[in-house]
Amino acid sequence: MLSSAKIHLFCLGAILVASTAMPAAAEEWKRPTAHGGEISRSVTGDGGVYTGSTTRTGPNGGTYTSTSKCVAGVVDRCSRSYSGTGPDGQSFSGKRVSARGPFHGRSAGSFTGPNGKTVYGFRRWRR
Repeated sequence: MLSSAKIHLFCLGAILVASTAMPAAAEEWKRPTAHGGEISRSVTGDGGVYTGSTTRTGPNGGTYTSTSKCVAGVVDRCSRSYSGTGPDGQSFSGKRVSARGPFHGRSAGSFTGPNGKTVYGFRRWRR
């Protein structure tokens, strides 16, 4: 019985060591959109920290870029910043942060429009 417990502990330890030694997971792709634009996405994950970026180009010259970072845990935390330029040259940008726990979550963000004015928002929710 004692040797069986030692074998189980050894296997558990080997699994933990192997899981920390694995390289970061990464995914990248690019595809055309339905109306003639293009979208590309890149995501990497390493131990509970995930980062990603998205770029979208429209057929009329508009662009959108977003970068994000999420940390997984008891409370999942994410931050995202984005910016874009329309076909007429007007630009916008924004940021959003969020935290989601086992019972509730909250997020806050800002958006700056083409006129230079910034709007702030805050949201809380229960699960």
